[in-house]
Amino acid sequence: MLSKWLSPLSEINANQDPRVALKTYIEEKYKISKKSPAASRLYALEIIQGAPHLMAVLKGPLRSLVREKVAVIDGWIADNKIKSVSAIHLIFHIWAVTQHYSDFSTQTEAVCNHSLRNKKFANEALNTSIQLLVDSLIP
Repeated sequence: MLSKWLSPLSEINANQDPRVALKTYIEEKYKISKKSPAASRLYALEIIQGAPHLMAVLKGPLRSLVREKVAVIDGWIADNKIKSVSAIHLIFHIWAVTQHYSDFSTQTEAVCNHSLRNKKFANEALNTSIQLLVDSLIP
């Protein structure tokens, strides 16, 4: 599952338009959250327990990939393609927002009577995330 989540992040590169790259990444993360909510919750439980089975992956391949993408985002900032932002926290925010709809689906459904299975609700969530996490960064 982790490989599936990280595949869209792996696709981000310095030659892309930042708006397109980040928007596509967020869209893909929402699709994965919609398709695999149970896997996301299992991952969240693993992390909450201190990652006893995944720590080597977190400190190895995941750390390397994230550092690589932080450098891409920092490059976009240096080239004035996006506003100055903490690249690592931007990635964490994307993860938090997109995985929320899987990890906390019980809460979302209790409060809103909807999940990502509801097309209108899913589109509103996606569009809000893009507005806050992408459009706000474009100079």
